Amino acid sequence: MSMKEISSLIEQFESEFDTYLQSLKKSNDEIYSQLSTTWKNIQALQKEKEELDLKVGEQNSELTGLRTQSEEYDKKIEELKAKKEEILSKISELKGTLEQTTDELKKPQLELEDLNSKLNSVNEKIESKESEKGKLEQQKIENDNKESQLKGDYSKKMEELESTLKSSKQQNFFASFLIDHSEEDIHEVDILSTILEQGKCNLSELKTQLDIPPIMAVRTIKQLAVKGIINLDESTEEITMP
Repeated sequence: MSMKEISSLIEQFESEFDTYLQSLKKSNDEIYSQLSTTWKNIQALQKEKEELDLKVGEQNSELTGLRTQSEEYDKKIEELKAKKEEILSKISELKGTLEQTTDELKKPQLELEDLNSKLNSVNEKIESKESEKGKLEQQKIENDNKESQLKGDYSKKMEELESTLKSSKQQNFFASFLIDHSEEDIHEVDILSTILEQGKCNLSELKTQLDIPPIMAVRTIKQLAVKGIINLDESTEEITMP
């Protein structure tokens, strides 16, 4: 083989190697971007779960109170109905007495009117309590429906996020490693998540926002910039995603 052919092969190898490096860099950039987005979604979803748990707890407490009030209204209504039957019985008795004692008509008549007035008052109270009970039952149904909807929305979002995580793990071993260890102190994940959330950051401000020593934060940020994962303008200390 001549030197010219060897030189041609070397140039071809260098060209293919450069292409491979560019492809590898692009793949890593996409993985970092996807990983950062997934991590951000996990944090947002965790916060939403805590809020949902708080709302569910409050609704359960409210439902318990509504059930107690409903039981009290049921008891009160039964007492009023019993009193109504007692009054009706008394009215019937007085009507019989009225028919038999015409000489004392005035007194039973007044008692009858008083009992009728009491009966009307009891009927109004029964209607009022039954109306309040109906409102409580409707509110309880609405709260149950709201709780079911909140739980459904949370389950759906968790399924979508788990699907995204599974897809990321299958595409690249490195992404799988970062995802599986995302609860540990992986500084790159914290840095990328913060940059993605804010859009752009200042180096001096960013290193104070992270839960890692400032020296470690600056070193990690510069390493990410050298790898082309983020853009760092050292003159202005502005950090952005490519």
